[in-house]
Amino acid sequence: MLERVNGHYSNTAESDLFLDRAKPTYTGGLFEMASGRLWTSWGSLTDALRTGSLPTQAGQDGGPFEKLYSDPASLRQFLSAMTGVSLGTARAIAERFPWGQYRTFADIGCAQGALPVQVALAHPHLTGIGFDLPPVEPIFREYAASRGVNGRVRFHAGSFFQDPLPRADVLVMGHILHDWDLDTKRMLLKKAHEALPKGGSLIVHEALIDDERRSNAFGLLMSLNMLVETPGGFDFTAKDCFAWMREAGFQYTSVEHLTGPDSMVVGLK
Repeated sequence: MLERVNGHYSNTAESDLFLDRAKPTYTGGLFEMASGRLWTSWGSLTDALRTGSLPTQAGQDGGPFEKLYSDPASLRQFLSAMTGVSLGTARAIAERFPWGQYRTFADIGCAQGALPVQVALAHPHLTGIGFDLPPVEPIFREYAASRGVNGRVRFHAGSFFQDPLPRADVLVMGHILHDWDLDTKRMLLKKAHEALPKGGSLIVHEALIDDERRSNAFGLLMSLNMLVETPGGFDFTAKDCFAWMREAGFQYTSVEHLTGPDSMVVGLK
């Protein structure tokens, strides 16, 4: 993170790129969230392992995100952290998915808007939607405007529990399904299938656990993080996701590694 030359310190090229808040490549929000929020949750790890259930009050009284979304400062920190987690993956999806076959897309649970922005920057023919709870809107709009794509990317306020998902040629769920229990995962995939036209695609990107549950340690650790952060969330394998997508009605499924620990599962309607 730092270079030392003759007793003087300076940023490495990586630190200059990823830890400067003035740069669009900033990913330090993840570290800020780890310090301000995750540290407390992981302090209860021993109890979580002993009981197999959530050791804190998170997830009670309205769900794990209600308190977070009600505090503007905490929400902004969280959304910035999600950009830190997803920026590299968003760029990979913008490069590797066959976007030329489609005209519209919607990111479900869009957070600050990292994925809609990257896809819009890479593909001028596309128009996109960021779908999230109402308090996210001003932060999303600010981020999209700062990247110069606010004319082609708009915000759609709603809850994926209570409202229909926006209709588009491609729907994206990034780091969404792992927050919830199995019944909720299946419900969200079914709603995505209903919102897509025939020939439309759903992209699910996560730190997928390998099918043998041996090599993607980050995916396993992320699943452990869901244990201490949520009432029922867990990470999963591509094989798991294939089965759930087929149950929801998707006719064809595939998986592709993206970058780091992240991969995407694509379901075609």
